[in-house]
Amino acid sequence: MSATLSVVMPVYNEKKTVLKIIDKVLKLDIVKELIVVDDCSTDGTREMLKHTKFDGRVKLLLHDKNMGKGGAIRTGFKNVSGDVAVIQDADLEYDPNELNDMIKPIAEGVADVVYGSRLSGGKPQRVHLFWHRVGNDFLTFLTNLLYNTTLSDVETCYKMFKKEVIVNINIRSNDFSVEPELTAKVLKNKSLRIYEMPISYYGRNYAEGKKINWTHGFGALWALLKYRFVD
Repeated sequence: MSATLSVVMPVYNEKKTVLKIIDKVLKLDIVKELIVVDDCSTDGTREMLKHTKFDGRVKLLLHDKNMGKGGAIRTGFKNVSGDVAVIQDADLEYDPNELNDMIKPIAEGVADVVYGSRLSGGKPQRVHLFWHRVGNDFLTFLTNLLYNTTLSDVETCYKMFKKEVIVNINIRSNDFSVEPELTAKVLKNKSLRIYEMPISYYGRNYAEGKKINWTHGFGALWALLKYRFVD
């Protein structure tokens, strides 16, 4: 079967990259809509988006106050109309061309959720940030231990879901903890078929605009533990 794709793009202070990544996403024939959620940017991103003429597939949603990445994803998911939804960061770390392959297991009826793994090999990877990798490896190990699974990259941005999956997820996290929260909630639903596929990764350093840091790891750790036992 064919499947239409809704891309949810949380945006906060990405003036240098957001128009480039929007252009990349819109070049994909499988994209039914691109839901851009500006989370009250302060660097001119918001004004630039408001005054840019996009094609009809772009839905621009503006937060009146900063709600964090989780808040932006929550807003985006509520507006999804495609068969499948995926999260796309507004930087250039992830290549939207990967989405053509990621959607295939869902379109072919074998998967309900597909994660794009930066760590399973076979695709270009920037040699990058040792301690960031250590933190991700620890969170991935803990996830696999707590939820009895075999994921290789829980902190990946590229998480793709059938629409009926996200309809049943109540996102509570407002910050970067949304990543482990989503993972915890799909893993707790034992009826879901979850797959991983290798993706390329063009990571930024902090001078280039990377936002997540080691302190966010504590929130991720707490989210993994909390959502193992509660909603």
